[in-house]
Amino acid sequence: MQKIIIDEEFELYLPPLDSVTYGDLEQTMLTYGCRVPLTLWNGILIDGHNRYSIITKHGLPFETTSMEFESRDHVLDWMIENQVAQRNLTPLQLSFFRGVRYNTNKRIVTNKQGINQHNVVDAQNGHQPRNPSTAERLAQQYNVSRNTIRRDAQVADAIVAIGKDSPDTKRSILSGETKITRKQLKELAAGTEDDVTRIIEQIQDGTFEGGRRPSSTSVGSTADGGTSSAGMQPWEIEFGKMTDEFRNVLRTHAKTDDTASVRNALRSYITMLEDLYKQI
Repeated sequence: MQKIIIDEEFELYLPPLDSVTYGDLEQTMLTYGCRVPLTLWNGILIDGHNRYSIITKHGLPFETTSMEFESRDHVLDWMIENQVAQRNLTPLQLSFFRGVRYNTNKRIVTNKQGINQHNVVDAQNGHQPRNPSTAERLAQQYNVSRNTIRRDAQVADAIVAIGKDSPDTKRSILSGETKITRKQLKELAAGTEDDVTRIIEQIQDGTFEGGRRPSSTSVGSTADGGTSSAGMQPWEIEFGKMTDEFRNVLRTHAKTDDTASVRNALRSYITMLEDLYKQI
């Protein structure tokens, strides 16, 4: 059997298959064999991890194909885009992958020291066109807002930090077995290593309160006994942020009669509402 290298860092970013889906894949491969080649980069497996685990378990024959990339970040970006195209992802998984792509693309641009395909000077008119930001490019690709992409990056940072200490905990979060809100993940992204360790321990011993309201430091009561806006449900806060963002976009483009931009903004708003609906 050909020697295949499993890169733990790359594997950390892959979404887990549930037991039923994995079992179906295993049965199909036992019946028909491995019909899709494994994809390698410098001998490292970058697509086909679940197939490879079944191959090694049962000693099945397989084929490979190789791809060339400039760097590990380019590989990771391809892996994630490939996963998003292949899978029916949950809202949290999609948020995670968008955030990882944002962080990865930022590193790629930084490593190129600002020299990339968007910075080419137009030889005909002698001016340098505007370079879309990483958030803008990904927002257009996924039909969401730039702020959504940036919030996704915080979600990804938290899940990656958890995965480095406990891959099993990371898998339980992405599979939906462990319920955790985006707000909790964003708070964790701004926290310390001790905060990450504490969350992992709470998840593992069953004391973690998934989907909780913000902590007591951000929840209070008004003088007349009513609840302040800080005590709202997480989905209410998220809805308010999305609506405010949409209003700002609307104010900007409605003045210029930019119908196309208004339609794009409305479509992005609808997509975010659908995403929020699935979380509640």
